[in-house]
Amino acid sequence: MKIKIIGSGGCVSTPKPCCSCKVCTEAREKGFPYARTGCSLFIEDGKVLIDTPEDINYALNHGNIDHVNYVLYSHMDPDHTMGMRLFEQLKMDWLNSSIGIKCNDPVKVISLKAVMDDLKMQGTKYGSALAYYASCGLITLHEENNLKVENVCIEIVPANVEESVATFIFTEDDKKIIYAPCDVKPFPENDKFQNTDTLIIGNTIIGDILKNGFVLEHGNPLRDELFVMDEIIALKEKYHIKKVIITHIEEDWGKSYDDYLELQKEYDGIYFAYDGMEV
Repeated sequence: MKIKIIGSGGCVSTPKPCCSCKVCTEAREKGFPYARTGCSLFIEDGKVLIDTPEDINYALNHGNIDHVNYVLYSHMDPDHTMGMRLFEQLKMDWLNSSIGIKCNDPVKVISLKAVMDDLKMQGTKYGSALAYYASCGLITLHEENNLKVENVCIEIVPANVEESVATFIFTEDDKKIIYAPCDVKPFPENDKFQNTDTLIIGNTIIGDILKNGFVLEHGNPLRDELFVMDEIIALKEKYHIKKVIITHIEEDWGKSYDDYLELQKEYDGIYFAYDGMEV
């Protein structure tokens, strides 16, 4: 099971446009891994992409991805979906289309029913973007909870009662990886998460001193919306998880790639993602 985190950034990529802070300046000068594109993940087995942030083209090129057969969606937030024009760029051949030759290998787009319903609401005055790409034959739409791609079994597990947010369990033989990129607090109670080799999780505030010296006080409402490091440690212990990788890393946390390398030395089995990281 070969997995690559091709986008480790948050809802604001690093470098942030027009920002001259130390972290963004360094990322602009050095590029990857100091730079971060929007949160996305790629499973080499079967060529499975999870989520399409706005800069997914750059992430795929940087990750040397040569093909995409499946796109799975975690939820409808724009920082995970607004790069869905990727379908047009991958599969629309305007020259062949002009003489009646259509796409014969559409991308399979898959998620929970409630997530798909939300995604179908996104579009322009012409209607749903996904419906348009499907009508062009570029994609096919599937509401599924389970699929097997080559030797990897993928289970899509709802993260909330409304089932509008998905987490993913990848298994092959005796190996198990959980991917929970966004909007997963409170973390869903599920015995399926027990004894996991690797949890890749987003939406975590990293540190109490953030960008520009901002102090995250104990009463700050962000603590209710996002995990803090102590909560990640508790999840690791509760579900007997061997390794945790924190992704969806926000520019607002005010830390560089080098800072995260130093910080992870303070934790046992907890690491910080970067674009191109192989799991």
